[in-house]
Amino acid sequence: MQVFETISQLRAFRAEQAAAGRSVGLVPTMGALHAGHRSLVKRARQDNDVVVVSVFVNPLQFSDLGECDDYRNYPRDLEGDAKFLELIGVDAVFAPRVEQMYPSGTPLVWVRTGRMGEVLEGASRPGHFDGVATVVTKLFTIVQPTRAYFGQKDAQQVAVIRRMVADLDLPVEIVAAPIVRAADGLAESSRNQRLSTKERDQALALSRTLFALRDGAFADVTQAAAALDASEGVKLDYLTVVDPKTLEPVAAAARPALALVAAFVGPVRLIDNLLLD
Repeated sequence: MQVFETISQLRAFRAEQAAAGRSVGLVPTMGALHAGHRSLVKRARQDNDVVVVSVFVNPLQFSDLGECDDYRNYPRDLEGDAKFLELIGVDAVFAPRVEQMYPSGTPLVWVRTGRMGEVLEGASRPGHFDGVATVVTKLFTIVQPTRAYFGQKDAQQVAVIRRMVADLDLPVEIVAAPIVRAADGLAESSRNQRLSTKERDQALALSRTLFALRDGAFADVTQAAAALDASEGVKLDYLTVVDPKTLEPVAAAARPALALVAAFVGPVRLIDNLLLD
């Protein structure tokens, strides 16, 4: 496995694959890798000749362009991530520094995500999806993947990127992999590393509420939200049901639909979602 820290190195590697007629799967990550990332790599390995994983904690998608505790405290362990990726058969890792991706500082030109990036996570984290779309577009330009793989746990991100690829005619296939959950139902997330044992137990309320909503245990979303917000250690941001493609609100009984939740458990903000069909 090769590890590249510069764009020129990665592009030279990509040119070699193109010359050999090999397909390339890209798995964009911010590191702190877990079982969910393993599933993405496994799928990419099945579909492509070559698998590239990017590891880059992107400041543009954090509050105040990274001048915040969430960015500063985001878990970073490139050495551990590289060992993890080598063991699961990745061909190349692209791990640029911030100065490599944004040599002039904060870019003057961004990819704007409009209405889809302003609701839900975008309402709670203004500018977040513009930062995501900008860095993903840069990665697509640098790596030129045949396919790119994202986890369904970040459902709004998947919807935004699919729409961006369609609207901008980007030549890449977007593949969304199902959420990987622990045996107790907690969605795998890099942020779980920041939870104490007690907080991790409290975080189970998110997935349990989603499954209960799917199974008709609540009269409506309002009742489900109230129950979750009353759970010990949980501070609810939102719980809503939307159309999976447009993210527009729909009735809880609508099918197909997507239930999304965001909440703080202790100091950690977690998200989860569940397809209702």
